[in-house]
Amino acid sequence: MQRTLPYATAKLFTPILLTGILLLGASGSSAQILHKKKKINKSTSVDNNVQPDKVLYDRAADDVKRGRHEVGRLNLQTLINTYPDSEYLAKAKLLIADSYYKEGGTANMTQAISGYKDFIVFFPFLPEASYAQLQVAMGHFRQMEKPDRDRTEAKEAEAEFQTFLQKYPKDPLADKAMQHLREVQEVIAEGDFRVAYYYYVKGDKRAAAARLIGVTRRYPLFSKSDQAYWMLGEIFDTVEKKEIAANYYSQIVKNYPLSERVPDAKSKLVAMKVPVPQPDPKAQAWMVAEQNAPRPRTSLAKRPMSLLKTGPTKEMAVAARVGPPNLEPEADTTSATEVLSGGNSSRIVVGGGSGTARTSGNSTGIVATVTPGAAATEGTTEGTAEGAAPAATDGSAPPAAAPDATQPGTTAAPAAGESSSATPVPAGGSSSAAAATPDAAAPTGDAAAAPVGVADAAKNDAKQDDAAKKDDKQKESTSKKKKGVRKLVPW
Repeated sequence: MQRTLPYATAKLFTPILLTGILLLGASGSSAQILHKKKKINKSTSVDNNVQPDKVLYDRAADDVKRGRHEVGRLNLQTLINTYPDSEYLAKAKLLIADSYYKEGGTANMTQAISGYKDFIVFFPFLPEASYAQLQVAMGHFRQMEKPDRDRTEAKEAEAEFQTFLQKYPKDPLADKAMQHLREVQEVIAEGDFRVAYYYYVKGDKRAAAARLIGVTRRYPLFSKSDQAYWMLGEIFDTVEKKEIAANYYSQIVKNYPLSERVPDAKSKLVAMKVPVPQPDPKAQAWMVAEQNAPRPRTSLAKRPMSLLKTGPTKEMAVAARVGPPNLEPEADTTSATEVLSGGNSSRIVVGGGSGTARTSGNSTGIVATVTPGAAATEGTTEGTAEGAAPAATDGSAPPAAAPDATQPGTTAAPAAGESSSATPVPAGGSSSAAAATPDAAAPTGDAAAAPVGVADAAKNDAKQDDAAKKDDKQKESTSKKKKGVRKLVPW
């Protein structure tokens, strides 16, 4: 009984198992039949109707997006060479420049800038031309160094951003370009200010004043403009040019009313007995908006990584957020020699403006008036601040009018070659102008208008030229003699 029972049960369940297996196989085959893909005729496929240049462009765009820049550029170059009349030609050139820009590095950034410039040259009327111009500026912007390093890239970035804002002032990217231009000009102004501060501490007033004048005139949105005006006031106050120093102190009170230097500037003006000006409403509104403007902040988690950055991140953080930057190209002709001394023509240059003032007898400074937060205009304010009379030549009282040389009992105005008494000269410095003889009699009539010593100066110049020519001839003759001797005696 024990042996027949398992055999009987197996004989009973064997048909059931076979039936189940057959059913499962049938269901699997039917499922395969239902899910079997239909064969597609490739000759009538929709993909064959797509343009091959578009296929290359889409494939290259996907490669660049995924970081395969070299493969993407190879496909784009194939598109340009194979289909020179393709509608994707301009997009391909722009995408090649974008791939270099995204890949980064000095060499790749140079290639990107060149590619963007080529796009602007060949496709200047396309909407993407403004984007290409901005990317040219951004290529230089990303390579900027700190203010105390090489400023070549910063200067190039400033010029390219200015070009963008002048060509596309209403472009949607104009706000971004304007803010980057403020940051670039902050970096450039900081570099000039550091050099000026070095000379200021060292005691070289002429070199310090020349750089500070350029900073205050060209970059009114600079975060340390009030400090630059204060240093200029102290420089000219030290060389006993009170009227010019008062102008710079007045600029602090008028154009930077919320500055920490305002109380000190007011006390200086009161001590000089110069009227204290009222703050400019536009400048005050600009400073209030600047203080309330949001600024980027680095989180605690990212601060250690920010220390590894080599760019001027600190200067960019303190750059202005409100107000139009300077859009004029740099054309600074201020000479450090002519800042505190009059040069050969008694000329004083104490700020910006479109020209210089030639003075005779009484010199008054010309100070550029640029209100931050408003459109940068080059205006000039002659004389002292707020209508104060210029200081007298002898320090006693201001002269009422220039003396007339034709009237008896008066002295003639300083002649050419004579340094004006109002020309500021630093301590220890000397003017290059030749002083006229003080005991010379005053000319009368038409002789008063003629410059004194012009003929003598011309004769001296002719004599010097003749002497220089003789020296050159003597040098040539001696050199020829030496060559002849060397030929005869080679050792």
